[in-house]
Amino acid sequence: MEYNHAVLSLAALAQGMRLRIFRALVGAAPQGMTPSELASMLDVPASTLSFHLKELMHAGLVLQQRKGRNLIYSPSIARMNALMDYLSAHCCQGAGCGVVPVRGCATTP
Repeated sequence: MEYNHAVLSLAALAQGMRLRIFRALVGAAPQGMTPSELASMLDVPASTLSFHLKELMHAGLVLQQRKGRNLIYSPSIARMNALMDYLSAHCCQGAGCGVVPVRGCATTP
């Protein structure tokens, strides 16, 4: 991951509602959630949710797909893992401190 992408991702997650949305989507991975499911779960108005989903999508942290008449939002596990890898790339100055990287559900068999 490039520096600018990391900054964009971290900036998107630095807002409370967007962090709540992202965590809810990670919990619902890999099937994702509809906006109405998210709004109900997080008790947030649809217009507010839409604004924050747009910001998360712009940062590449959330994916959108259409299933029939519904939009389904899901987390980009690959982007999340890339961000975690970027943040921990120089852990302990490369001395091998014993931190075991955690992989997302998309990489688990």
